[in-house]
Amino acid sequence: MTRANEICQSYLGVAPWMDPLAARLPGLQPVQPGEWLQRDDAFDGQLGYRDRLLKERAADVLVAPPEPDQAEHDLLAAVLNEIAADHGYMRIGDAVVRPDGVSVSLTQERPLITAARLAQEDMLILQPAADGYTLTSGVLCFPASWTLAQKAGRGMKRIHAPVDRYDDNMGKRVDRVFAMLQPDQAVWRANLLCYNDPELFQPRLEHERRPFDRSMPTWVRVERQTLRRLGATQAVVFTIHTWLVPIERLSAEQAATLPEIVRNGGSMGETN
Repeated sequence: MTRANEICQSYLGVAPWMDPLAARLPGLQPVQPGEWLQRDDAFDGQLGYRDRLLKERAADVLVAPPEPDQAEHDLLAAVLNEIAADHGYMRIGDAVVRPDGVSVSLTQERPLITAARLAQEDMLILQPAADGYTLTSGVLCFPASWTLAQKAGRGMKRIHAPVDRYDDNMGKRVDRVFAMLQPDQAVWRANLLCYNDPELFQPRLEHERRPFDRSMPTWVRVERQTLRRLGATQAVVFTIHTWLVPIERLSAEQAATLPEIVRNGGSMGETN
């Protein structure tokens, strides 16, 4: 059985440093039809690990109000609509069989958990409040050096407080993006980090530094992030698809152009 900390893709499918549009903050681009949620060759491993974390460490990976709200139901409906075009899934009554053969009931768990167990992405719901959009619920099993519980209940500016480049001007740009989002047109961006540890579940508090030693084995970690409005509500879902490969697995072109700052443990496009 593959250990959780060895769940990697066989290739890096998103290389934001090679895309001029993705390389600058906030780096948002339209999502093409049918590409909101994506599935790659780490699906089985990542979904199996998420199932395990939800069962064994729910308090660490799940934040939600006591009862599901309309945004959760809208999220599950959007996920079901998206995966209906993926022939790897099979709907059987009140259950969906995933591409890895696991049957997921559509009625036994709250919609947020069901949605997160169907797609490869982590999913976070943000809803409008007095100080702008606030993180109200979500499933985050593969955090890249942040902690869901610390961000829950916070508005966008406070969520991004550790990010120097997230100033008032950037905040206004992001607010405009949220205001313009439509249910049928998501947007995406990506970030880039290097780690010495391939573990997917890497929560850290805001004051904790991510350790890195260039002389040690290195894994390249990219998050493909999307924003999409949910149904008729004003809620927005933020999804995170995690790519993780040993640095030796980059293509020749990817390796030749990988930014030096990232090779030394820095980041590109990081907003957490």
